Amino acid sequence: MKHLLFITLAFLSVQLSAQQKQFSKDDNGKFIYYKVVDSQAVSKDTLLQRSKSFVNVAYKKSMTQETVTDSSVLAKGTLVIDKTILVAGHPSGEVSYNFVFEARNGKYRFWLTDLLFIPYQRDRYGNFVATTKIGVPLERTPGKLNAGAWKDILNSAYNKIEKFGDDFKKYLATSKVEKTRKKTETISTKKW
Repeated sequence: MKHLLFITLAFLSVQLSAQQKQFSKDDNGKFIYYKVVDSQAVSKDTLLQRSKSFVNVAYKKSMTQETVTDSSVLAKGTLVIDKTILVAGHPSGEVSYNFVFEARNGKYRFWLTDLLFIPYQRDRYGNFVATTKIGVPLERTPGKLNAGAWKDILNSAYNKIEKFGDDFKKYLATSKVEKTRKKTETISTKKW
């Protein structure tokens, strides 16, 4: 009975580890998150305007716009990777990336590449800060001692980037209109 339970648990753990999502690799061997989306209902100019709004308004704190052309947007950004142990969690590092968006009539594509991990550590004030400014490429193979931690970092980075991609697709699909704020009127008790 013990051996049957052990074999069942080993088989399930192998199945679960095989289901983890992985980054694709580009022509240079770097990790890339690449999506092509059909958008027949939205024009190219509207897609470009919404993507600029996404970079400059929605993700203003974590992204900076580099260049804009008539059909593309290039930006750089960072995502904070969290390390969760049971209920408590703290940031373990950040992943910096290059974001590219290109639009045509009827479809658009975007990708995140040049993924670099920068580890965090606690400073003397208790804040988590970057240990260095030099990032480690996510595609590097770790040593035996760091393999488990690196696997967790890759899984967490993939989940964060996938959520980022879903947010970006939702933002481009919705027709959000910037509401103009009305100037608040002052109430005068002298005039009726």
